[in-house]
Amino acid sequence: MPKYPGEKTELETASTPNMDSLSKTSICGFSLPAGYGITPGSAPGHLSLFGYDPMETYIGRGVLEALGVELNVEPGDVAARGNLCTVDDAGIITDRRAGRISTEENARRCRLLDGKTFDGIKVIVKPVKDHRLAVILRGEGLDSSVTDTDPQKTGVETLESKAHTGKAEATSRVINKFLHQARDILKGHEPANMLLLRGFSSLPTLPTMQEIYKLTPAAIAGYPMYRGLAKLAGMDILSTGPDISDEINTLRQSYRDYDFFFLHIKGADSAGEDGDFNRKVAVIEEVDRFIPEILKLEPDVFIVAGDHSTPAALKSHSWHPVPLMLYSKYCRPDNVATFSESACTLGALGTIPATGIMPLAMANAFKLNKYGA
Repeated sequence: MPKYPGEKTELETASTPNMDSLSKTSICGFSLPAGYGITPGSAPGHLSLFGYDPMETYIGRGVLEALGVELNVEPGDVAARGNLCTVDDAGIITDRRAGRISTEENARRCRLLDGKTFDGIKVIVKPVKDHRLAVILRGEGLDSSVTDTDPQKTGVETLESKAHTGKAEATSRVINKFLHQARDILKGHEPANMLLLRGFSSLPTLPTMQEIYKLTPAAIAGYPMYRGLAKLAGMDILSTGPDISDEINTLRQSYRDYDFFFLHIKGADSAGEDGDFNRKVAVIEEVDRFIPEILKLEPDVFIVAGDHSTPAALKSHSWHPVPLMLYSKYCRPDNVATFSESACTLGALGTIPATGIMPLAMANAFKLNKYGA
């Protein structure tokens, strides 16, 4: 969405000659990640892209964060996603991301917090990336039905964790004891002198993409959370570098070993959350420059999609449908000639649930059998 009516979005502003050219031989429209008016998190948004119903299959962000950095999450563990943050002398949050400190600085703080024990529960703390970290509670009698300690805004104090059920009361007590001690340990370590926790969750049971689609899938993602989600869906996690060029090189090197690739680009989402319109435009333009490299591999089906909208005007995820483009030799191209929100309103796909993308991809790759006689 633009900041004011009549203005262009980031995608409409970006120069995307390669996606525009591809749109002329593709079928376009919008995908709806979770439902009308629902603003999805990254986990349900991606589950939907992979064909799982996000309203029935819930995976907490904590588990995904932990798996993404290759932490061993055991049955019975409770995992959480964490942000190092900045609080003032009165305990008021002044920066939820601690100035986006480096991963190296984050690791130093995590070493101070890792391995503490409260009421027989061990607390494992590991860095993820920049200011983000993963926390695992390990011990007997844990329950993930507890509230977050992150108020999701500045100018207020961190929250106490509360139990949703009686079974979770012991878990919330451990969380609060850990955070009270963390405040003392991190005092004087500005800008990262406190942490916020959210997305408490336990290990779910999820049918894999191999079981559902009979595919050999792989994930190429630089950011840990998305690797964690892909791992739960049964994908092989391919080692790659931090840049888009690194991910394309990984795709090229592994292309003959798999028949499905999830290639994730994080930069546009980060820029949107920061409210940085121009940076988001630049990321989109960089992605566009690599489209010919992907097409040289001659994929049977190539899909450009997103797990949610993140308008810079809102500095957050939003409920808006996401532009979608599907290219294959057998798709029926529509009259869309540029890849943008305004152009996709005329696309033949219309607005479809994101859960419909995988069946369409499978059909265009001739991987679905005929139904019925």
